[in-house]
Amino acid sequence: MSRPVLLAVLATLAAAAPGVGLAQSAPAATARADDATPVLVSPDQWRAMAEAGDRYPMFAAERARVEREVRAAMAAGINVPQPRDLGGGVTHEQHKANYKALAGAGALYRMTGDRAYADFARDMLLEYARLYPTLSDFSGGAASVKGRLFWQALNDSVWLVYAAQGYDAIRETLTPEQRETIDNDVFRRMARFLSEENAPYFDRIHNHATWATAGVGMTGYVLRDPALVDRALNGTRRDGSAGFLRQVDELFSPDGYYAEGPYYQRYALAPFIIFARAIQQNEPERGIFQRRDGVLLKAVDGVIQSSYAGLLFPVNDAMPDKGLTSEEIVTGVAVAYSQTQDPTLLSIAEGQGRTLLSPDGLAIARGVSEGLARPFDFRSMQLRDGPNGDLGNLVFLRHGGANGQALVMKNTQQGQGHGHFDRLGMLFYDNGQPIVRDYGAARFLNIEAKAGGHYLDENDSWAMQTVAHNTLVVGGASQFGAVWQTGEEHPTTPLFFEVEDGLQIASARLEHGYDGVVLTRTLAMVEHPDLQFPVVIDLFRADGQAATDYDLPLHFNGHIISAFEAEHSVRERPVLGEANGYQHLWVDAVAAPTSESRSLTWLLDGRFYTYRFAASSPISALLVESGANDPNFNLRREPALIQRMQGQADASFFSVLEPHGLSDGTAEIVQGATSRIADIKRVAGDGAEVVVLTLVSGKTLALGVAHDVTPGARHRVQADGQTYEWTGPYARFDR
Repeated sequence: MSRPVLLAVLATLAAAAPGVGLAQSAPAATARADDATPVLVSPDQWRAMAEAGDRYPMFAAERARVEREVRAAMAAGINVPQPRDLGGGVTHEQHKANYKALAGAGALYRMTGDRAYADFARDMLLEYARLYPTLSDFSGGAASVKGRLFWQALNDSVWLVYAAQGYDAIRETLTPEQRETIDNDVFRRMARFLSEENAPYFDRIHNHATWATAGVGMTGYVLRDPALVDRALNGTRRDGSAGFLRQVDELFSPDGYYAEGPYYQRYALAPFIIFARAIQQNEPERGIFQRRDGVLLKAVDGVIQSSYAGLLFPVNDAMPDKGLTSEEIVTGVAVAYSQTQDPTLLSIAEGQGRTLLSPDGLAIARGVSEGLARPFDFRSMQLRDGPNGDLGNLVFLRHGGANGQALVMKNTQQGQGHGHFDRLGMLFYDNGQPIVRDYGAARFLNIEAKAGGHYLDENDSWAMQTVAHNTLVVGGASQFGAVWQTGEEHPTTPLFFEVEDGLQIASARLEHGYDGVVLTRTLAMVEHPDLQFPVVIDLFRADGQAATDYDLPLHFNGHIISAFEAEHSVRERPVLGEANGYQHLWVDAVAAPTSESRSLTWLLDGRFYTYRFAASSPISALLVESGANDPNFNLRREPALIQRMQGQADASFFSVLEPHGLSDGTAEIVQGATSRIADIKRVAGDGAEVVVLTLVSGKTLALGVAHDVTPGARHRVQADGQTYEWTGPYARFDR
């Protein structure tokens, strides 16, 4: 079974899209106990999908795909094995395939009337009813809370979410005895295991608990058990101190940013949206999609905004290949469209190339077929972090549409242990490619040959260390001493965020990442008539109490075309350090300290990038590559530039990144291979700095940034016969 079946099964959670005109089913809490009609999707909704689906190509294609996969599962025969494997293992994958097949078979039965699908789901669930009562906690693995069907309770919760949907679709085809057996020996037992036997786990404010509450709550609706629903919504104490509703309130910021970052927002979106849809279907009076000013719908928009060229920004413990085609985001887009009728979501669905076998999916397919799609607005914005929006932010500065320029500034929290130690980090995208990139997580997901598919040791020793990212390292150590709990106690402070014609800018400050050092970074995307594309200006300031060393990494992506003069490691390849990620860096070249600006140019996908940089005191420049001290070849080999300043209390690093030119290997055309920026320098005054770019044309472009960001404060910097005066936190000067 492949992942598409999982998308199809979300039909069981969807309510009718606005305009579809389908009747709502009665709330499960008030239904008779002996009533087995579907409650997650009403019979009228199933009939509408059966009658209308073939008229819309996207929906018909999804149905055909699910039919092929479920038929293949039926032909292979029912296999409900004794659990014995970790993630990626044979029994693990079989139980995953089974919950997908259960939900897919239930949907197909409702849409085709073919009892073979219902009988297949029935027989599989009866096998689970024989197996599950015999299981104890999983033996092996390092899960904090062990599962029964799987090595960790999280996967048991996921199984319950999807199996409940398939069961709801076929439950009324069973005899009372069969229903009682499956109700009690599968679903009630699993709900009790998750919510009573593991009550502290169930009551966490965390995505694992979200999956658990979703599974238990949906089981409650299907079994007509209001107590289970109440436990899922309000926690085991049923006082609102935990449970699904508290998670909605605590895990999302007012802008829809999820506490663990975009990668886990993608994952957690599924249980939030699936269970919310079940709540909406059964108890619309709760107004779940209006809660906190529609925060769950904002979360769908936010996760789409957190992407470039279809892939999510890999901040916080992320796999770099996850994107908008993931089943969770397909789910979110379909449900959000059914709630809002926003035509720009249809363009995302077109890019996904699929929909769901659900009323929401039908609405998507209809809208696409009728030509209602409009381009999604990938816009410059900030997503505040924290339930009150006061725990930092994630900033996107964009230009040129979906695949133009995108500058990302990460000022968010640590992500409940899923965060890297890289506050004030940056990423830059252009021409459909990551130019300044983030490593993400060190993991080969579900590939048993690599540590069983779990996190590698190098995730701790490299990927989660500050030097693995694009932010300042102080004293060769990671921010917050690499203790994520400490990081969660000290949020970043956003200073300003502005979007104007020709200038987009953001700034933030970190006061407790290192003892006695305050870090402030300002990033700007600036346009100029003499420059081919917008450029990125970066001013990174450290104010320290004692002399120390500073390293500023830039993890670039591409083939070096020209570089500064340096001494190269030809015969031997030394390692940069012994700990905090430095032990994984080979040193390829070192340039001696200087106060003069340097430049590095690389080529990627037909475009050149020149990075011109200097600092307030002399810096050396190191070209390095990841992969040292890696005997199992777990790390990707990726280059980086490190600017190093030693023995200073205060430091200002300033740079400009310029996209330019064209290289077409097929046509053998090269244009604009040299930078249009001749030099960069910094001038400082009392409480302010100015970064000055001298262009090849002879013009200058300057950006003034004040230490005091009070809007009405006045600033003056004078140097080299030039005077720069402005009011407010920043100003641009063209001369």
